[in-house]
Amino acid sequence: MRGLVKSSSLAGAVSPMIPVLVCALGIFLLSGMDAAMKVLVLAVGVYNTVLWRSMLATVVAGAGWSAGPRTLPTPSVLRLHALRAAVVGFVLLSFFWGLARLPLAEAIGLSFVAPLFALLLAALLLGERIQRQAIWASLAGIAGVAIIVGGQFGQTSHARDALLGTAAVLVSTVFYAYNLILARQQALVAKPIEIMLFQNLCVAVFLGLASPWLAITLPRELWLPLAGVTALSLAGQFLMSWAYARAEAQYLIPTEYSAFIWAIALGFLFFDEAVTWTTLAGAGLIVTSCLIAARSNPRLAEPIEAAP
Repeated sequence: MRGLVKSSSLAGAVSPMIPVLVCALGIFLLSGMDAAMKVLVLAVGVYNTVLWRSMLATVVAGAGWSAGPRTLPTPSVLRLHALRAAVVGFVLLSFFWGLARLPLAEAIGLSFVAPLFALLLAALLLGERIQRQAIWASLAGIAGVAIIVGGQFGQTSHARDALLGTAAVLVSTVFYAYNLILARQQALVAKPIEIMLFQNLCVAVFLGLASPWLAITLPRELWLPLAGVTALSLAGQFLMSWAYARAEAQYLIPTEYSAFIWAIALGFLFFDEAVTWTTLAGAGLIVTSCLIAARSNPRLAEPIEAAP
């Protein structure tokens, strides 16, 4: 799933075109990361893929954190880091487990419902009022999910795996929505590099507890794809951070849904995956509902991973 970034002020770009193009490039890189993650999950399983990625990301983030001014987080901030890491760890495991059982485009299309869940969780946890148009948008998003799931019943050869994968992706989006709420709290008390370091470190520690039973040594030929996954993730997040610091979210949010187009292309090129009309129709309905919901509460649609 994509970790996104927020800036509290714009750098004053005259035209949003350049930030939009940069944001689109960031989305492309993150879509490539999803495809590379699917390759790794199919090769060594979701647990080992996420474990080794978290360990490598910890090393990279640790180098960045050590190079600049730094302070150790207070116990309360460390607890927040650990809580969000536990949620993120579950999101990664469930999403990529589902991704291995679904076409890439279908999994990405389903993941777009996360902003709708975030809208509902903000009402439940933060007491925010949900406007009527957001309620209708949420119902439309649910209808989009139903269309995608309904299309799976016609594919008896892998219907059971597809339904299990769909359930895993949807569960991951619920926890991802909660992750968005936690990320807003985290961005108020920690710098981006600190968040990146302690989130990956805590995920690696949590998953490492099961390593005596589940971990394997990563085959030599998979280290390059693992490094590529880490590089794509960091580069994509940096580009999106740059874009959101220089253009308003209203210009950039629609760009994020280009991930579905990249998922179609990458799924076809690397996994020979065909896209059904139900996936196209359902994803289109989900994207439309998210854009409507974003108009009712733009703050929830903005990237929120880190403070400036």
